[in-house]
Amino acid sequence: MFIDIQDLSFTYSNSLTKAVNCISFTIEKGEVISILGRSGSGKSTILRLIAGLEMPDEGSFTLNGKKIMDDRTFIQPEKRGIGMVFQDYALFPHMNVEENILFGLSKMSRKDKKRRVNEVLELVELEGFEKRYPHQLSGGQQQRVALARAIAPEPELILLDEPFSNLDADLQVKIREDLRRILKKANTTAVFVTHNINDAHALADRILKIKDGKIDKIGRPCDLLGSTSELPNTGEVIFEELLPV
Repeated sequence: MFIDIQDLSFTYSNSLTKAVNCISFTIEKGEVISILGRSGSGKSTILRLIAGLEMPDEGSFTLNGKKIMDDRTFIQPEKRGIGMVFQDYALFPHMNVEENILFGLSKMSRKDKKRRVNEVLELVELEGFEKRYPHQLSGGQQQRVALARAIAPEPELILLDEPFSNLDADLQVKIREDLRRILKKANTTAVFVTHNINDAHALADRILKIKDGKIDKIGRPCDLLGSTSELPNTGEVIFEELLPV
């Protein structure tokens, strides 16, 4: 396996209950995994633990044969080889598209930086947008720039936090398809968290359904079909027990 996470647990300092309780799973190279659950289920905490933004109470994480953390090891976030796309995209407003992507390429020569920027812009289909600023882009285009910036350093893993929550409903279907195409074309291993079953089914190879800090179910989207309920005014269908709270 490419990623191996075993017995991962975490408790926030102001809580007596584990936010993440003995989570274990593996991921293959190039696989796209969704961590699915309602607010407060622990899904975003798992993402933060993988990123290194929180230190676990216990557990281990191995990435491509390299021990990232266990009871004796904790590699700092910037040294993990992991890219992250934040919920609000976190683009630098004073930098144009090219400069935003260049930000994470400090260890390359100028020629290699230019080549890599052109490669990822082609990948996300934003050629010709190099000199535009974030405020001149649509929400979907900003998301693509954030993804291009995360992919550019060629990380071994990309994490995405609720990647569609800031998009209009009518854009979400197309953006889901685009995001999966981009990740698969780049052969990028990715983990994303969402509360929306439609996002998970459209994008993920496998889904980890989280409930109360534990894995409730895990499997391919077709394996996790269950009772559904239609959201008012949206026509979107999600698992009844995962209606947003």
